[in-house]
Parts: sequence; structure tokens; C-alpha cells
Amino acid sequence: MRYAFRALLAGSCIMAAGTLSAAAQQSDAEFYKAKGLKIMLGHPPGGSYDLYARLAAEFLPKYLPGSPTIIVESKPGGGGVVAAAYFYAQAPRDGSMLSLFPETIAHTQLLEPEVGKWKVQEMTYIGSFAPVNTAYVVRKGAPARTVDEMKKQVNIVGCSGVNSQSYQLPAMLKNLAGLKFNLVCGYPGGTDTLLALSRGEVDLVSSAWNSLRATHKPAIDSGEMIPVIQSGLRRIPELRDVPLMQELVTDPKTKQILEFASAGSAIGRALLAPPQVPAERIAILREAFDKMVKDPDFLAAAEKRGLEIDPTPGAEVQKYSLQILDTPSDLVQAATAAMK
Repeated sequence: MRYAFRALLAGSCIMAAGTLSAAAQQSDAEFYKAKGLKIMLGHPPGGSYDLYARLAAEFLPKYLPGSPTIIVESKPGGGGVVAAAYFYAQAPRDGSMLSLFPETIAHTQLLEPEVGKWKVQEMTYIGSFAPVNTAYVVRKGAPARTVDEMKKQVNIVGCSGVNSQSYQLPAMLKNLAGLKFNLVCGYPGGTDTLLALSRGEVDLVSSAWNSLRATHKPAIDSGEMIPVIQSGLRRIPELRDVPLMQELVTDPKTKQILEFASAGSAIGRALLAPPQVPAERIAILREAFDKMVKDPDFLAAAEKRGLEIDPTPGAEVQKYSLQILDTPSDLVQAATAAMK
């Protein structure tokens, strides 16, 4: 009799757990179906942030409870700073909003705390579509088209703002590698600087290779745009003959500074959640992302649009971000000085 009671109690507990699990799943489905999902960008439409976000908006609903509608919202300003500050302070904490921000937001937090008013360690990465190396490209008629020439002749470099990588990385090369760059900022975003390059208003711009290979392939193939330097921790296959920033210098400390500046390349184009999102919602989003990036239809769509897919799970991306934040203070101070 006692055994039968225990068996009945155990069976009831299993049924209750199953009911709770089903109820939780139904709750998540109702939540996402009702609220949808928003992906916030810090840059104008047209660049790699926008391209990856819209790819996610098309395919991520298939793997989320409730198959929600996903809206991509651009909030440009300050090289992504305006959107990142808003997202950290005001984004809903329920899993209904994600972001796709520059891989350098941890750097900005360290190097410019008066600007980077957020704590990346309190936010959570969902997953990365692909690493990203920044490519420095010159126009065909630029005064200097090789690294050696850039040490002797001035090139006008287009950039969006002093808080963006389009300014910070060239500034480091100007100060640490002796390249004669005249930095002209004020363009709204990468699309605008590339347009200025094609018009001959500027001689060189730095932009994510993921975006360039998708949006400017004909100009690159024809030699109208020439990749001359790249940032990153390793050369990417398509730019195997193009030197990394740290390969332009010989001093070990200077190499460390430039490698630190390039460390965000491993984060790449990644979806990020704001602080305090419940762990169970983070798990749902990460699982959906991991399934999406293996979807044959997703991969075919990415290839058709010229987008590189080399995914990294969210937990691993989180580690890359934390490693940047653990950089020794003396190295951070040296990098800060090099951006001036």
C-alpha cells in the first residue's frame, strides 16, 4: 500500500512537472507572439550591422516560441554610442529587445569611460554571426596607396566620429606607425564614408570587411578600391596578403597596444541582450540563434547576400568580451593616448 502511494505520488509529480514545463513554453510563446522582438542598431541602414540584423529578422522567428515578428530599428549617432547608451539604460529587460552593436563597445567602456556609459559585463551575448576584421581601403587615385607611401605622403581619411573605430584605429596607426593620415570626421556612417571615397572626397576609409565584400565587391575586384591594411588577431583568407596593423610596427609594447585594439574582431557581428534579462529567456534566445545559423535556408540566404557566416555561441563571445575588460590598466592608458 505504501509502495503504491509513493508510486502514485511520483507519477503525480512527473505529470505536474510536465504541466509546468508545457505552461512555461506556452507562456514564452504567448509573450513573443504578443510583444515581438526588436533588434536595435547604432548605425544607419545599408552596412553590415543592418544586413546581419535583417537576415536574423527573417530567419530567427522560425526558432523562437510564438514565431514573433522581428523589427530592425536604427538609432544612429556617435559611431553607435547613442544607441549603446540607450540600450544599456532603457531597453526592456524581458528579452523583447536585442542589439547588434560595434565589436568595440568594451574598448569604448575602457578607453573612454565618459562616453561609454555602460557595463558590457552586465549585458549578455546571444551569439556571433561571424568575426570581423576591419579593412583599410584606398581609392585607386589616392596620393599614397601602399604602407611605405603612407609614411611619406598624406591621405585624407574619412570617419564618422571620434568615438567610432573609423577614427580610433586610423588615429592609432597615425600615432604609433607613423602613417600620415589627415582624419576628417562628420560622416553619418560607413555607407557615407564609402560614398565619399568613391567620389574622391577622401582617400582612405576603414570598414568591416564583412560589409565591404558584400556591398562593394565590383569596386574591389576592379581595383577601384584597394585593401592595404587590416585589423584583427589573424589575417583572414580573402586578405592573406594584406598586413595586420600590429605587423606594421616592431616595438613589442606597440604591438600589444594594436593587438588590444584589434581584440574585438573575435566578437564580430553579434547579437547582445541588455542587463537583467531572465536566464530562461537568454537560454531560449541562444538556443534559437544556434539553430538558426545551421539552417540551410539561412546559410543560402547569407551566401546570396554576400554575408560571411562563421558563428560563435553566445557563451564563448561573452568570454572574449570579458578578456578585453580584463586588459591591464597600463595597456589601456597607452591605447587611450594613442587615439588622441
